[in-house]
Amino acid sequence: MRVAQQVSLIAATITSGLMAGLFAAFAYAVMPALRTADDQTFVGVMQRINVAIVNGWFMLSFLGALVFAALSALLAWRGDGRPALPWIIVGLTLYLAMFVITTAVNVPLNDKLASAGDPGHIADLAAVRAHFESSWVTWNIVRALASTAAFGCLSWALVVYGRATG
Repeated sequence: MRVAQQVSLIAATITSGLMAGLFAAFAYAVMPALRTADDQTFVGVMQRINVAIVNGWFMLSFLGALVFAALSALLAWRGDGRPALPWIIVGLTLYLAMFVITTAVNVPLNDKLASAGDPGHIADLAAVRAHFESSWVTWNIVRALASTAAFGCLSWALVVYGRATG
């Protein structure tokens, strides 16, 4: 059970860190770069990103962090990792907040952008972009902060776990 606890906590930390990095990169690099693009380029690039990002590597991290953190909490509650449990629970809760934001806000915005169709045939590209960009960017920053905080909590849980079991 100790190995399962260690592996699940390490996996939760790594996968939540990968997601925090992804959302942060969008916040400080991708979206600021696209902000300067014309409407057709912006809409086209975001549509392509939203298709390309749904792949096995993304899903492993996105869903894996949730599963691994929940498993880690369960194993910590039942085993030697109890001192790390509060940090795991806070990390899991923050990650869950990011997950809810993504599924309730960002994904529906992505879907609406996709349903607008080919950027070369959209009558009012500026309106499509305006409806998408501001909300998506704002909520991406919130989920970047939540996932970064989750990563920090899970990282600290590793330290606490190591001290308690070492």
